[in-house]
Amino acid sequence: MQGFVTGTPNLLLRAEATLVLVGAVAAYASLGSSWTLFALLILIPDVSILGFLAGPRVGAVTYNAAHWHGIPLSILGYGFSGHSPIMLDVGLIWIAHISFDRMIGAGLKYPDGFRFSHLGVYGAKKLANSRSSVGNPCLRQ
Repeated sequence: MQGFVTGTPNLLLRAEATLVLVGAVAAYASLGSSWTLFALLILIPDVSILGFLAGPRVGAVTYNAAHWHGIPLSILGYGFSGHSPIMLDVGLIWIAHISFDRMIGAGLKYPDGFRFSHLGVYGAKKLANSRSSVGNPCLRQ
């Protein structure tokens, strides 16, 4: 596994994700859009986790494609251009999803497996408590 962000930079990235989440939800609310639509779409990006059934490399690619801000920002731009108001909703919901994941420490994945991301090993404290982290830099906190 490659390295991951630790310490203050990790905290700053997670705080930034929290602010983006709040901004996306506030922007969505200001549009007066349907909260039912929000509830229906908020977890759709997590369907990308199914890529891990084909192996960790494929899983990392599918997950990262669905959890990279580039796609929803492009959709949001298209919506802002006036071509499709529903795209504003979709883009904001998608950005809220990604930001929530990053806020809780679930970052972009490495091909080593679902738990390994740029923000660290997801659930590492629980894993470190169950077995020794000595000799495994991925498990050190």
